[in-house]
Amino acid sequence: MTENSGPLGRHGYSEQDVQREVTDLESKSATAARIFDLRRIIGGLFVVYGVIVTVTGITDSKAAIDKAQGVNINLWTGIGMLLLGLFFLAWLKLRPTAPPLPPEAGPDHQEPTEPR
Repeated sequence: MTENSGPLGRHGYSEQDVQREVTDLESKSATAARIFDLRRIIGGLFVVYGVIVTVTGITDSKAAIDKAQGVNINLWTGIGMLLLGLFFLAWLKLRPTAPPLPPEAGPDHQEPTEPR
Protein backbone atom coordinates (compact mmCIF):
# COMPACT_ATOMS: atom_id res chain seq x y z
CA MET A 1 0.00 0.00 0.00
CA THR A 2 1.32 3.46 -0.83
CA GLU A 3 1.32 6.59 1.33
CA ASN A 4 -1.48 8.24 -0.71
CA SER A 5 -3.88 5.33 -0.59
CA GLY A 6 -5.89 6.30 2.51
CA PRO A 7 -9.19 8.22 2.29
CA LEU A 8 -7.55 11.27 3.84
CA GLY A 9 -4.49 11.31 1.58
CA ARG A 10 -0.87 11.60 2.55
CA HIS A 11 -1.11 14.41 5.10
CA GLY A 12 -4.46 13.64 6.67
CA TYR A 13 -6.48 16.14 4.61
CA SER A 14 -9.48 15.14 2.57
CA GLU A 15 -10.26 16.71 -0.79
CA GLN A 16 -13.11 18.64 0.83
CA ASP A 17 -10.73 20.08 3.45
CA VAL A 18 -8.43 21.28 0.70
CA GLN A 19 -11.31 22.80 -1.29
CA ARG A 20 -12.65 24.54 1.82
CA GLU A 21 -9.18 25.96 2.56
CA VAL A 22 -8.82 27.21 -1.02
CA THR A 23 -12.24 28.88 -0.83
CA ASP A 24 -11.32 30.56 2.46
CA LEU A 25 -8.03 31.84 1.03
CA GLU A 26 -9.78 33.18 -2.09
CA SER A 27 -12.29 35.11 0.02
CA LYS A 28 -9.49 36.54 2.19
CA SER A 29 -7.60 37.54 -0.95
CA ALA A 30 -10.66 39.34 -2.33
CA THR A 31 -11.12 41.15 0.99
CA ALA A 32 -7.47 42.24 0.97
CA ALA A 33 -7.84 43.48 -2.61
CA ARG A 34 -10.83 45.62 -1.60
CA ILE A 35 -9.05 46.99 1.48
CA PHE A 36 -5.94 47.98 -0.45
CA ASP A 37 -7.75 49.34 -3.50
CA LEU A 38 -5.72 52.32 -4.73
CA ARG A 39 -8.83 54.46 -5.04
CA ARG A 40 -9.37 54.17 -1.28
CA ILE A 41 -5.76 55.04 -0.46
CA ILE A 42 -5.50 57.94 -2.93
CA GLY A 43 -8.94 59.30 -2.01
CA GLY A 44 -8.25 59.09 1.71
CA LEU A 45 -4.90 60.84 1.41
CA PHE A 46 -6.33 63.62 -0.74
CA VAL A 47 -9.18 64.17 1.71
CA VAL A 48 -6.81 64.32 4.70
CA TYR A 49 -4.35 66.65 2.97
CA GLY A 50 -7.22 68.68 1.54
CA VAL A 51 -8.60 69.30 5.02
CA ILE A 52 -5.15 70.35 6.27
CA VAL A 53 -4.51 72.73 3.36
CA THR A 54 -8.06 74.15 3.51
CA VAL A 55 -7.72 74.91 7.21
CA THR A 56 -4.35 76.51 6.46
CA GLY A 57 -6.01 78.60 3.75
CA ILE A 58 -8.78 79.73 6.07
CA THR A 59 -6.29 80.80 8.73
CA ASP A 60 -3.77 82.44 6.33
CA SER A 61 -2.60 85.93 7.17
CA LYS A 62 -2.99 88.91 4.87
CA ALA A 63 0.76 88.82 4.22
CA ALA A 64 0.61 85.22 2.96
CA ILE A 65 -2.29 86.07 0.64
CA ASP A 66 -0.47 89.15 -0.67
CA LYS A 67 2.59 86.99 -1.34
CA ALA A 68 0.43 84.97 -3.79
CA GLN A 69 -0.72 88.17 -5.57
CA GLY A 70 -3.97 88.39 -3.64
CA VAL A 71 -5.12 84.80 -4.26
CA ASN A 72 -5.72 82.55 -1.27
CA ILE A 73 -3.90 79.68 -2.96
CA ASN A 74 -4.02 77.40 0.09
CA LEU A 75 -7.79 77.67 0.32
CA TRP A 76 -8.36 76.95 -3.38
CA THR A 77 -5.82 74.13 -3.49
CA GLY A 78 -7.33 72.59 -0.35
CA ILE A 79 -10.82 72.70 -1.80
CA GLY A 80 -9.53 71.13 -5.03
CA MET A 81 -7.81 68.36 -3.10
CA LEU A 82 -10.96 67.71 -1.07
CA LEU A 83 -13.06 67.45 -4.21
CA LEU A 84 -10.56 65.09 -5.87
CA GLY A 85 -10.41 62.89 -2.76
CA LEU A 86 -14.19 62.77 -2.51
CA PHE A 87 -14.36 61.88 -6.22
CA PHE A 88 -12.05 58.88 -5.67
CA LEU A 89 -14.06 57.71 -2.64
CA ALA A 90 -17.36 58.12 -4.50
CA TRP A 91 -15.91 56.20 -7.46
CA LEU A 92 -14.92 53.41 -5.09
CA LYS A 93 -18.43 53.33 -3.60
CA LEU A 94 -20.26 53.44 -6.95
CA ARG A 95 -17.99 50.96 -8.79
CA PRO A 96 -16.64 48.49 -6.21
CA THR A 97 -13.99 45.94 -7.05
CA ALA A 98 -15.50 42.93 -8.80
CA PRO A 99 -15.21 39.61 -6.96
CA PRO A 100 -12.72 37.17 -8.47
CA LEU A 101 -14.07 34.92 -11.18
CA PRO A 102 -14.17 31.17 -10.53
CA PRO A 103 -11.48 29.21 -12.36
CA GLU A 104 -12.40 28.05 -15.83
CA ALA A 105 -13.13 24.37 -16.21
CA GLY A 106 -10.88 23.11 -18.98
CA PRO A 107 -11.24 19.85 -20.95
CA ASP A 108 -8.94 18.01 -18.51
CA HIS A 109 -10.64 19.46 -15.41
CA GLN A 110 -12.19 16.83 -13.14
CA GLU A 111 -14.69 17.49 -10.42
CA PRO A 112 -13.54 16.31 -6.98
CA THR A 113 -15.00 12.97 -6.06
CA GLU A 114 -16.06 11.72 -2.67
CA PRO A 115 -13.55 9.40 -1.00
CA ARG A 116 -14.83 5.89 -0.53
